[in-house]
Amino acid sequence: MGTLNGKTALITGGGSGIGEATAMLFAREGANVVISDMDKAGGERVLAALIKAGGKGIFVQSDVSKAADSERSVSEAVEAYGRLDIAVNNAGIGGPAELTGAYPLDGWRQVIDINLNGVFYGMRYQIPMMLRSGGGAIVNMASILGQVGFATASAYVAAKHAVVGLTQNAALEYGAQDIRVNSAGPGFIRTPLLTKHLTEEQLAGIAALHPMGRLGKPEEVAELVLWLALDRASFVTGAYYAVDGGYLTR
Repeated sequence: MGTLNGKTALITGGGSGIGEATAMLFAREGANVVISDMDKAGGERVLAALIKAGGKGIFVQSDVSKAADSERSVSEAVEAYGRLDIAVNNAGIGGPAELTGAYPLDGWRQVIDINLNGVFYGMRYQIPMMLRSGGGAIVNMASILGQVGFATASAYVAAKHAVVGLTQNAALEYGAQDIRVNSAGPGFIRTPLLTKHLTEEQLAGIAALHPMGRLGKPEEVAELVLWLALDRASFVTGAYYAVDGGYLTR
């Protein structure tokens, strides 16, 4: 029997990387998985793989930077499965690499719109639906850069720090109503978000920043997200959990 049997989970950015690994893991654990992504091809590919493996789910094409899209994703989840129990606000982008004093304004707005506003919009519509069902679990995808700085990534760092604070605030507000809200802080993970922009030599240099000497795997982050979503984590809320190969110990 799967640990998520009967649960409905919405995963933003589910068409690749950490979101894909989380969708596949949740499906194996018996959840009804709602995959949300801007990338139609990616979302449909993950859904097809999920169903082929015996899972249940739907795909909703959605841009998390638009409040109406976030509302529609929740509505379609409830229309398909009658409830929403789990939300993983995972969609994100890296943004331009530039010093703060020269950071492109349009790049700043895009990163904040997706990485921060997208998390807020998600919770804005996920929480009321969870209240109707008597509670739920939300996992917001922060980053190690939600705790420390990183030169040339001011927008990303600002957004991820804000996600940690937003998570804490929502946990404070809804803890007594059985909605748990936590954040995950991955280190550098081998996903398309990273690999499509960097050479193998550059990736090796980044891997060396982690005491474990390697990049993380999407599946390793998904395992943390799963635990945070489970009833086993029933007394865990407002927390930030790093899954970073020791990066933050430096």
